[in-house]
Order: sequence, then C-alpha cells, then structure tokens
Amino acid sequence: MKKTILSGSTVTGDLTLGNYIGAINNWKKLQEEYDCFYFLADLHALTVFQDPKILRERTYSFFAQYLALGLDPQNNTIFAQSHVPAHTELNWILTCLTPLGFLNRMTQFKEKSEKHEKNVNAGLYTYPVLMAADILLYQADLVPVGEDQRQHLELCRDLVGFFKNRYGDRILKMPEAHIEKLGARIMSLQDPLKKMSKSDENDKNFVSMIDDAKKIEKKIKSAATDSGSEIKFDVENKAGVSNLLTIYSVLSGKTIPQLEADYQGKMYGHLKVDLAEVVIQTFKPVKEKYDDLMKNRDHLDQLLKQGAEKAEARARTTISQVYEAVGLVPRLK
Repeated sequence: MKKTILSGSTVTGDLTLGNYIGAINNWKKLQEEYDCFYFLADLHALTVFQDPKILRERTYSFFAQYLALGLDPQNNTIFAQSHVPAHTELNWILTCLTPLGFLNRMTQFKEKSEKHEKNVNAGLYTYPVLMAADILLYQADLVPVGEDQRQHLELCRDLVGFFKNRYGDRILKMPEAHIEKLGARIMSLQDPLKKMSKSDENDKNFVSMIDDAKKIEKKIKSAATDSGSEIKFDVENKAGVSNLLTIYSVLSGKTIPQLEADYQGKMYGHLKVDLAEVVIQTFKPVKEKYDDLMKNRDHLDQLLKQGAEKAEARARTTISQVYEAVGLVPRLK
C-alpha cells in the first residue's frame, strides 16, 4: 500500500509564490507515489475574523488554484475541511489530552496574538490541536511542513504518545515531517529577513499565483537586494539576492552555482528582468485554467462533494476507533 501524505492551506489571503515553491509544486510530484489528501483549511481561517462572503469566495478560489496547478482530483483526495465533521470531533478528544503548558509554548500563538491583539480568541490558542486532528484523522505517514510548522507537528506527535499511554492503543499513526531541502522557505520580496506570507497586508511583499503579468513584473523588479552589485548566494550578507536566486533556481531547474556563473559581471536589474519572465511563464497557464474553473461553480461544487465523500470514508473509520477506545457508547445505525 502507498503511504499517506496530507497537507492543507488556510483559506486566508492569496496563495503565493512562496506557497507554490514551498508546498504546492512539491505536491504534484508526490501524487503518483503517495495516497495524497489535500484540504482547504476553512475552519482554521475562523481564528481571525472573516467576512463570510469573502471566506466563501476564497475557498472556491483556493480550490480552483489547486486544480489549476495540476492536482488531479482523481489521483488525490481534495476537500474542504468543514465538509468532514470528524475534524472537529477528533479535535475535542485531542484537546482533552493536551497539557496547557504545551500550548503555552507555541510561538506562533504569541506572534499572532500581537498581530491580532483585538481578537485573541480560544480558537487561535488551540488551533495546533485542530491541526493535529487534521493529520491524525487520515493516518498520515508524512506531512509536508515548513520550518515554522515543525513545532505544531511535534505537538501532534506528542498527542499520539499521550493517546497511546492513556488508552493503550495504537490507533493513531505517528506522522513524520516531509521538508524539501531547497525552496522550503521563500522570503518576503521587500523584507527578505522574514518569510513570504499570503496574509501579508503589503502585497508588494509577495507574488500571488493569480497576479497578472504586469503586476508580477513590477513586484519582482522592486524586490529588495542590497547596496552591493555582485550576484552571489550569501544568505547572511545578501539575503535579498539569495532569495531571488532561490526562486529562480527552483522554477528554472538551474543550480544556484549555474545562475551565479550566468550573471557574473551583470547587474541586479538583469537578474530581476529574467526572473520576472520565469515567474510569469510559470503562472501563465495556471491563471488561464484558474479563470476558466472559477466560471463553473457547479463543477467545483461536484468535485468538492466527491472529495468530501472520499475523505469522510477514511475519517469515519479513525473517529469510530477513537470513540471506542476512549469509552464512548456507539450510536446504533
């Protein structure tokens, strides 16, 4: 049997070049080798206030982008998190196993609390537990995560141990991280010392996968570099240039030493012009297919229904076993 791999994206902001390089582009490579589950994390989005109309539209948008980027709904299980109630069911069981001190250590909660200080809610505090439920529900062997999510995956692994120690059962599978060595962490275009984020309020900091060509070109050309002129990969001293070289390398297939040789004696402007064209050509067919899919909501609804049914079949098996293990009385059919 194929191993199971699971990942998802919170439906906030816009899917970015960073999401593509760090996650979604790699998902396409995995769909033949693994049993893949990819979900739209609409429940996670609720930790921050969402306009209902925008949230609904963005969920369709993210789904259409997944499909436009080449994720085959026949070879993968692609679904909306809220369409499978077992996510919240397992979340409650795991919440009752999670020590308060473990949640207090979550660095992302501290960061997001500062950013959303007017809405520091319990969901924002406990969402790493829901993330654990997302993973464990499908008996995932591997979870593609960025370095910033490693802490949450470690909590998930701890919860597997807590469950086994309390109930003496091996129902929940211990997941492992799957991290690409190159391109796993793409940085902001204007501030290359911080990660590119799809929820960044300054859209100059990221390239959206559905930006038009002119916007992509403008953003790449205005990307931060440094006061020097040498095009060299040096994260510590040339963070901006190194970030651009990483993007170029992943999208073009050229190694960074090859790119350094290609641009020896050239200016930053030459690198940016060429990189902008590479990004534009990468996303051009994606944008065309995306626009076509967004015109056919009935088709998207049917594919979401199909994905939810496939996900529900796997999830229901896990939650039934968990309920039995913790001593809940089964409901008669």
